[in-house]
Amino acid sequence: MQGEMVLFGGNGNPALAKRIAERLGVPLGDALIGRFSDGETRVELRHNVRGRDVFLLQPTCAPANDNLMELLIMAEACKRSSANRVTAVMPYFGYARQDRKVAPRVPITAKLVANLIQASGVDRILTMDLHAGQIQGFFNIPVDNLYAQPVLLRHIRDELTTKDTIIVSPDAGGVERARSYAWRLGLQMAIIDKRRSGPNEAEVMHIIGDVKGKRAILIDDMIDTAGTLVKGASAVHAAGASSVYAVASHAVLSGPAVSRIDESVFERVVVTDSIPPSATALKSSKIKVLSVGSVVADAIRAIHFNDSISRLFLGAEID
Repeated sequence: MQGEMVLFGGNGNPALAKRIAERLGVPLGDALIGRFSDGETRVELRHNVRGRDVFLLQPTCAPANDNLMELLIMAEACKRSSANRVTAVMPYFGYARQDRKVAPRVPITAKLVANLIQASGVDRILTMDLHAGQIQGFFNIPVDNLYAQPVLLRHIRDELTTKDTIIVSPDAGGVERARSYAWRLGLQMAIIDKRRSGPNEAEVMHIIGDVKGKRAILIDDMIDTAGTLVKGASAVHAAGASSVYAVASHAVLSGPAVSRIDESVFERVVVTDSIPPSATALKSSKIKVLSVGSVVADAIRAIHFNDSISRLFLGAEID
């Protein structure tokens, strides 16, 4: 054990930090996190961290740059205050979609962010459902990538599954994720195949699998503007699905996402609180938010006591 546990919550997701602290049975560390008059981030730790095992709960969601700077400065403050170990707990890892060069003269920003986090003095990363698993290799420190799957699986099993339910991957890239859900739930799977027939031609969606008369559940890792997901839902509905649902780990929900979901054929869209839901999302009758606080708290406890957290990676426990 690395000394007494201290948990600090940044401004990225204070509600989740509070849930995790309650689950762990520890108070949130006292820290001043604000802004100077010119907008610079100001951090002052008011809790002794000398020799302590410090966990910084801070997803780098919108405003991504502000939240990232808060995390870096909190880590720097902890290291200069002689913390024994600093773990950055990032339920949502911002910039994860910029993990490779997709065109000439573009950066690999996820690698840059990894370098910045390490330079700030962070000793370990705890994150959830990385958009690209290989980002773990961008770090030279341990990275634990948790899954929201146990929480989402439990809800699907208890609230959404019928004898005619089918799991749907919204694209070819999500097949492995959807297959994992389908296998654990004992359900059939379908895939939405998207392609263009030619230059300047509209995107055509083909459904691989039989969804006619079935309750379709689309599985994704994140929902950003929801444009592609809503189109996929319409295609599945047009193919004969009796009802359409969606399940995703990260509710980015930027721009017109909530209004698109409200106006879509979705019966319900289930997400987690890895990103704090906006007031608009909370008011939506079609969006349901589940908490991953218990999963993250259990992982923090395991790291603190140097126990295995493999069972949390596997996402097999849905009892």
